[in-house]
Order: sequence, then C-alpha cells, then structure tokens
Amino acid sequence: MNLYFRLFLIFIRTLRKKHIPIDDLANSVSVRVLPNDLDLNMHVNNGRYLTFCDLTRVDLFIRSGLASLMIKNKWNPIIAEHSMEYIRPLNLFDKVEVSMKITHWDEKFFYCTHEFHKDEKLIAKGTSRALVISKQGSLSPEFILQEVDTYQMQKNPQR
Repeated sequence: MNLYFRLFLIFIRTLRKKHIPIDDLANSVSVRVLPNDLDLNMHVNNGRYLTFCDLTRVDLFIRSGLASLMIKNKWNPIIAEHSMEYIRPLNLFDKVEVSMKITHWDEKFFYCTHEFHKDEKLIAKGTSRALVISKQGSLSPEFILQEVDTYQMQKNPQR
C-alpha cells in the first residue's frame, strides 16, 4: 500500500514541478525511508532502491510528456537491465534525494544513471538500460524523443 501512496504523491508533486525539456532529460525526487522499506538488518532493502528509481522514472515520464504519449499509444516502458552500487546504508526516516539522468541511447535502448544522496553524500549509484515497447515491438529512442519533442511543441509552442 505504501508504494501506491508514494506513487500518488509523485503524481501530485509533478503538478507543482517544472516541465522537463527534451534536451535535458534529468530529474530528482525526494523520499523518506519508512519502516516497510527496511530489511532484517534494519536498513533499506536492496529492492527498494530499485523502486525509488522507478519513482524517478515516473516523475520524468509525466513532466516530459512521455506518460501522456504512452497512455495514448499504449506503449510500455521496460527496464531491461539495472545495476546498483551500494556505498552507505540508508536508515529509518532518512531523507534521500534520488536523481536520474538519461545519458545516451542507441538504436534500441536508453541508458540512465541513478544517484542517491543524503545530506549531499553519495549513498548509492546505479545504471539502467530501458526501452519502450508497443504491440508491434520495441520503439527506437530516436522515435520516442521525436514524439516527445512534437508533443512538447504542441503543448508549449513558445519554448
């Protein structure tokens, strides 16, 4: 249930956040460590880090306009690969800033970096490889970016 609550908060927070332009696909979200984020060792479960990364992607999708295009066209985002390096533990009630940046892409995948900071200290970092699929198969990042750019131009012609 907590994950749905956090997802709902992301939706609400995006209404107050700035639009993400196509030429700077980077963002961050703040999260607080709650009791159900902890494992038996009383620090954040490794799987929860991946969930926090998911929240940054949802924020980016909404703020860039990609979420609207995915809903309209019945596209689905897929994480093909994700790796994390855990540097310091996160503990109960810690507030952490989780950032994401799309660094580059090839003919099939977007490549992203993720960083977790607490009090400006790096806690964890990771990389992911993602794609967007339709009923016809995977869509090229170039096509996706072109569609997002067109969508953004229609929403804000003065940009």
